[in-house]
Amino acid sequence: MPAQFDEKGKIFTPIIKKIPCDAIIQTANYRIEGKVHIRPDDRLKDDMNEPEMFVAVTEAVIYELTGQVAYRSNFMLVNRTQIIWLMPANDVKST
Repeated sequence: MPAQFDEKGKIFTPIIKKIPCDAIIQTANYRIEGKVHIRPDDRLKDDMNEPEMFVAVTEAVIYELTGQVAYRSNFMLVNRTQIIWLMPANDVKST
């Protein structure tokens, strides 16, 4: 990613636009429902293949395995190595 510097040495980088995607993330101990932000032309899977160690989640609701709400947060980071599965929330179909 190219960067520009001003005369005082301040770094300016291009803005990367992302859109929120409602998602459900399962870890060993919690289910997290919130918004994962992806590039407009990417799929959720494409974002998961990025090299960053953490996935940013906004408007997060964290559930215990019993289904009880454990926490709520406007912003959280989830370590990618802790994710068992992840899916877009709009793909959920009841049986």
